[in-house]
Amino acid sequence: MSASFQVNEFVDNQKIGLFNINLLFWCFLAMFADGYDLNSIGYAMPFILEEWGLTANDMRLAASATLIGIFVGAPLLGYLGDRYGRKNSIIGGCMIYGAATLAIAWATTPNDIVLFRMLAGLGIGGIMPNTIALNSELAPKRYRATLIVLMFMGITMGSGTPGFVSIYLVADHGWEIIFLLGGILPILIGIILFFTLPESIKFLATRPARKTELICTARKMRPDLDIPDDATFINPPIVDGSAGSAKELFRGGLGVITPLLWLCFSTALMANFFINNWLPTLFSNFGIDNERAALITTWYHFGGTFGGLAIAILLDRFGYMIIAIMFACAVPAVALIGLEGLPDAGMTFFAASAGFAILGAQFGNNASAGLLYPTTVRSKGVGWALSIGRFGAIVGPYAGAQLLVMGLGMQAIFMVVTIPLVIGAIAAALLSRLCYKRFDGFQLDDTPVQELRLRDAETDPS
Repeated sequence: MSASFQVNEFVDNQKIGLFNINLLFWCFLAMFADGYDLNSIGYAMPFILEEWGLTANDMRLAASATLIGIFVGAPLLGYLGDRYGRKNSIIGGCMIYGAATLAIAWATTPNDIVLFRMLAGLGIGGIMPNTIALNSELAPKRYRATLIVLMFMGITMGSGTPGFVSIYLVADHGWEIIFLLGGILPILIGIILFFTLPESIKFLATRPARKTELICTARKMRPDLDIPDDATFINPPIVDGSAGSAKELFRGGLGVITPLLWLCFSTALMANFFINNWLPTLFSNFGIDNERAALITTWYHFGGTFGGLAIAILLDRFGYMIIAIMFACAVPAVALIGLEGLPDAGMTFFAASAGFAILGAQFGNNASAGLLYPTTVRSKGVGWALSIGRFGAIVGPYAGAQLLVMGLGMQAIFMVVTIPLVIGAIAAALLSRLCYKRFDGFQLDDTPVQELRLRDAETDPS
């Protein structure tokens, strides 16, 4: 009789080892390149405006174009990830946004940049839901949220890297160097991922034709077990025939959780992408040279790295409540960036504090989305959350251009940015309460407590 394994137990009982470190490392690099390309336009913007003799209003669509592409790419590649595999969609996403970013180096008009940034957004949007789903399905439950957050810290480190490129390389090589490096890196990473990135065994267990790949991956994950060639892997049963459809995002207690999660994504991304796209230009408009502006903005992303570490430590223990706290802390941090007469050190401190809170909250959103939804719709659930969140992400840069055109002072502009953060704090507080009820505690899981109790009742011999 062949060996049989329950997939959830097989994954959750593994010890952290080389398999998990390999997965984290390569997904981290994919996120690093993703973050670099996502935020490269913000650092290049002051140089482009100066060289082409344009105003912020002329480039407002270019600032939001990537996010329009992400709006389409996140659910599209999320769907493809659910259907054809997480690995293939991650590699495809890297190739798409790498090639599109590389093309920007030869752009000659704002319309060229808009087109290529939209194409880059298609790939960037597909990376996030599939890396979240892949890590959610390959990491043991007790470390799942932590490993997802650590992976996403690659985004903050990548997001700050164009700042150093703009400081040290643009003077000699022009703003094009930002996009040359941003295009080559993900293409190289995509090629390497083809040979190094594992596929989800939860996904492979639903594809009999890929049995050999499933066994190979399972042996790497669990070297402590003797897994024969004819071993079978069993996923949890699908509740009904509609599983896998978008309707599942609103069933089984998710009817209020899903829209609140979308609101948390939208508000965090609105504030984040305003800062990403316009902070260097905003500082330049108020008398700070491009190099100093880039350095201060880079500290926003470094602050986000520490926010990610905090979320990695606290999310498993305090659940969504820690995200509500992050939102609340972001409000004063953002408001104080624009304080009149603030020295560079003060702006750097508050920019880093804002990054800590805003990006920490978004890291928590990303990790939580990967835990709230069942395997059959996980990529789709995360993809839709990221996609709906792009409404806020598109509005943020566009509104930033309008605020600059209106001629508001720096303090007034940053006070406006606090509005979505207040809304996000309220939504996150409500969502944390619903999650607490759903899972009978702070720890997030894809199985609600009601279903666990039903299973226990069904298997109780008494």
